[in-house]
Amino acid sequence: MRALLVARHRVTVRPVSALDNGAGAPGRGVSRDPPDQARLGQLAEEQAALRRVATLVARGAAPEEVFTAVAGEVGQLLPVDQAALCRYEPDGALTFVSQWGSVTARFPVGSRWMLGGHNVGTLVFQTGRPARVDYNAKSSSGPLGVGIREAGLRSAIGTPIIVEGRLWGTISVASQREQPLPADAEARLVSFTELVATAVANAESRAALAQLAEEQAALRRVATLVARATAPQEVFAAVAEEVGRLLAADFATLVRYDPQDTLEVVGAWTRTGAPAPTPVGGKLPLGGRNVTTLMYRTGRPARIDYSDVSGVIGQIASRDWGLRSSIGVPVSAESRLWGCMVVAFSRQGLLPLPADTEVQLARFTELVATAIANAQSRSELAASRRRIVAASDQARRRIERDLHDGTQQRLVSLALAARTAEADVAAGRGDPRAYLARIAAGLADAVAELQELSRGIHPAALSEHGLGPALRTLARRSAVPVDLDITTNARCPEPVEIAAYYVASEALANTMKHAQASHAEISLSTRHGSLLLSIRDDGVGGADPAHGSGLAGLTDRVEALGGSIHLHSTAGAGTHITADLPLGHEPAQVAG
Repeated sequence: MRALLVARHRVTVRPVSALDNGAGAPGRGVSRDPPDQARLGQLAEEQAALRRVATLVARGAAPEEVFTAVAGEVGQLLPVDQAALCRYEPDGALTFVSQWGSVTARFPVGSRWMLGGHNVGTLVFQTGRPARVDYNAKSSSGPLGVGIREAGLRSAIGTPIIVEGRLWGTISVASQREQPLPADAEARLVSFTELVATAVANAESRAALAQLAEEQAALRRVATLVARATAPQEVFAAVAEEVGRLLAADFATLVRYDPQDTLEVVGAWTRTGAPAPTPVGGKLPLGGRNVTTLMYRTGRPARIDYSDVSGVIGQIASRDWGLRSSIGVPVSAESRLWGCMVVAFSRQGLLPLPADTEVQLARFTELVATAIANAQSRSELAASRRRIVAASDQARRRIERDLHDGTQQRLVSLALAARTAEADVAAGRGDPRAYLARIAAGLADAVAELQELSRGIHPAALSEHGLGPALRTLARRSAVPVDLDITTNARCPEPVEIAAYYVASEALANTMKHAQASHAEISLSTRHGSLLLSIRDDGVGGADPAHGSGLAGLTDRVEALGGSIHLHSTAGAGTHITADLPLGHEPAQVAG
């Protein structure tokens, strides 16, 4: 948003003794002779006119009211038949914004004239300085010059209106008389141009302030939705509506890019309230010359005039939707191009938007990116929780099954054997020592089974000796030769050691089952308050965590401790898994 500057112009009423001499040449000294009564009356009228206009400006009157007043005051002060205020347009046209005199029908307020040729409006535009033209068949040309000549005007004077350093428009006067306009007419118009410039600058500042307030209110409304974790679809719809209304667009849409070179509409708004040209959920193929395809290819904001478009999107937008121009800003989520925000207009001509429109749109796309990231984080968190619960349930069912099928059955059998021995001994049958020996052996086997089962839950080497010895035991049992590089033997927090052990165990299991590797390496070290674990093999690579590698559950376990795990597995180049576990992190509850 460009800086908002309120122009402040001071109208100075000069004393009569300091005014120009009777010849009217500004700045050429002070008259030594007393001005006549006509001159004094003229000066009084001019000062009164300036005060009336200055009062309007000071009251904050609408620019149109000031323009009309200036044209009327100037027209009555000077011996002219026409007085007008005109504004220069970006497309090279001149628009009449106020008119006074006998030829108003030829140049009505709102009429547009293309610049060019030899005439006052074009000369002021080209030079930025006052201009004076005598109109005849040879000295005037261009559409405006022809129109002035056809209105019977013989001479004209124009002075530039400068607003905050830029040429905004011109005040001009014209006469149908043969006598030339007064020599001091340009100087007398300057004071009025200053007042007009002040009125325009103040109006633009008020409009800019109002627009800024509207923008901030719109941003607050969207930010509130994002902060409340509102569903992304509702946020997308709100952003499209807020942006469309803020920029007075005919159509606003938020789209997401799909990998198959298509886009999907996820939010849409129309000025008329009619259904959007492409409804939410609709898809269109990218390609050709249009604003969405340009942003897809460059990742940068884009503007386009639909007089030169192609592709399915461009053809539909210009032919079926009647759009004339559009502007868009890309939406990036987590450092990747996600989609774009587009506003479009059905009006003719150049884009009716200031240069900082892309900046305005970017403020909304940042909120969209936040909503997307939040929704993705919530989705990933929910999925992680589901996986943790499923893993916990699966582990519990496995333990129940192993206990039921193994140790429980053995203990049931031992209980039956004990009752049989009790009955036989009471009846004088059998050898009690043989019975007791068999029962003791069965109990020893049951204890061994329980120990083996407990190792699957929590390896004894890990709890008794620490992570380094547990990894050495794991490497010795591996069917694939493993080289160890352990540079720390210090004990770590128990949840960290458990997570690191299971990452290494799962990685080696995958190496033995799938990698067709001949060699593996495990390294363990500490750095900057973190435990660093690395497992690498020389197998076939191409591992994908989404297809049953077991790493998804390990990722949940590691991230619950505030750590991170990364998989690099290019086809034909082996697999490399790294885990970074902070040693000082307060552990979360992890099942299993």
